[in-house]
Amino acid sequence: MVAGVLSLGLGCASSKSSPASNESANPSTGKARAKAVAVLSPAPNGKVKGQVTFQEETEGVRVTANVEGLTPGKHGFHIHEKGDCSAPDFTSAGGHFNPTNSKHGSPTDPEHHAGDFGNLEANEQGVARFERVFTWLSFKGTNSILGKGVIVHEKTDDFSQPTGNAGGRLACGVIQSTP
Repeated sequence: MVAGVLSLGLGCASSKSSPASNESANPSTGKARAKAVAVLSPAPNGKVKGQVTFQEETEGVRVTANVEGLTPGKHGFHIHEKGDCSAPDFTSAGGHFNPTNSKHGSPTDPEHHAGDFGNLEANEQGVARFERVFTWLSFKGTNSILGKGVIVHEKTDDFSQPTGNAGGRLACGVIQSTP
């Protein structure tokens, strides 16, 4: 593995991220916090693969991604509405997860899809790391991410309408609850 810190490709550092927490239980209730994972598999003849973890925290859901096999640079990174990676081009995952019928945008914009994570940024070795807390994600209710798809795209998400011009789908995984 390549050591180092990579830019998240999200523009300004105005996210509401919090330091990493090793807590697995809610200190106020003693109950285990929800956790889920999506294992990213490559498209046919592709090499992009990785894992995305989702950990419930007091402030929201911490998303941590480790992806390899990318071309250097930025790649759109989103939750999609369906947990279906069966089509060779992953179009079976549907559009971006958008339960509030909002416009597409950067996760730092006032309006954006619930599944808009911005961009992963791969280093010269094709490896991208991403970590951020999203306050609007949930494991329950309308904004539940469980059973949805995670897609890594071919190109940079430029945050334009309707979906950011991020190109083809390079990898897909389904968000599944873990014990």
